[in-house]
Amino acid sequence: MNTKYVIAAIVAIVVILGSIAAYVYLSAPGTTETVMLNGSGATFPYPLLNEIITQYVHNIKPNVQVNYQAIGSGGGISDLKNKNVDFAGSDAPLTATESADIPNALHIPETIGAVTVTYNLPGVSSGLKLTGQVLADIFQGTITKWNDPAIQNLNPDVTLPSQSIATVHRSDGSGTTFIFTSYLSKVSTSWSTAVGQGKSVAWPVGIGSNGNAGVASTVAGNQYSIGYVELAYALENDMTMAAIANPSGHYILPTLESTTAAAQAGAATLPAGDASWTGVDLLNMDNAEAYPIVSFTYLLVYKELNVLPNMTQEKATALVQFLWYIVHDGQDLGPDLEYAPLPSNVVQLNEATIQSITFNGQTLSAT
Repeated sequence: MNTKYVIAAIVAIVVILGSIAAYVYLSAPGTTETVMLNGSGATFPYPLLNEIITQYVHNIKPNVQVNYQAIGSGGGISDLKNKNVDFAGSDAPLTATESADIPNALHIPETIGAVTVTYNLPGVSSGLKLTGQVLADIFQGTITKWNDPAIQNLNPDVTLPSQSIATVHRSDGSGTTFIFTSYLSKVSTSWSTAVGQGKSVAWPVGIGSNGNAGVASTVAGNQYSIGYVELAYALENDMTMAAIANPSGHYILPTLESTTAAAQAGAATLPAGDASWTGVDLLNMDNAEAYPIVSFTYLLVYKELNVLPNMTQEKATALVQFLWYIVHDGQDLGPDLEYAPLPSNVVQLNEATIQSITFNGQTLSAT
């Protein structure tokens, strides 16, 4: 027999056997094709969300792949509005305008974190005392030197340099910025009047940098600078952090315990997942042990998933099961990354919200 025909026959047999093996594998009980879930948005919860995704796809649902792009809350909301992602992350609840643009969007509090005020002052360790008003004056450009009496009088035992303060803020649309500017608006009339709150604001002074990681890197690389970043980023970069005065007059460092204290004080009454969350915040809580710059960070998802292109029953089910994991077992991963686990009443609220999600009008199995 001609050798080339023998080789061709062998190749054909291998191809046929490979096809049969693939068919048997895909048809076997318990095997499913890979489902891809896409999300984008907030950088604030990214260290936690990244760990949750890793644990979920490696240990719980290996047939589910989750791609989350930490591009900032504004980018995530835009992607959800344009139906480019299956879910979005945002540190700020949707505004009335955003809710109108994303009808039937649900708010699912994912975790609770602190926004730290981090600084780069040679020889000065964590614990520099600042009030909300002084902090607002620094970022508004009213206080320009580190040894300004307004700062020095709060820290009589610290030798502060006669150096100009370089403020660093987010350059992208950011939920972290929304949290920080919302806090400044609560504690400073001048800030509220001149600048206000938002995911993006007209900063009076300072250097812009992209993402929590960008701000952390910029502060770490520039002496005499000050910025605001989520707690996990400050810890990851071994940054110094300010102790901020709370309404009780106590100067509180951001920690898991002081974040939890704020959450417990502010999470007693919350709206339903499909209601307006515009007025919800955990800022400046009246608790002696609470750090004052604390917030929920949210996952946003359409209540009826058939509005998304390429959505299927299998993918919709995978999405709600992933969301269920985040608000249950995923919470166990929070403390090691300095995110406070959700209180039980918030978990129960999330359960009802997730169970309300439908595909083609049909409820989906969350477990």
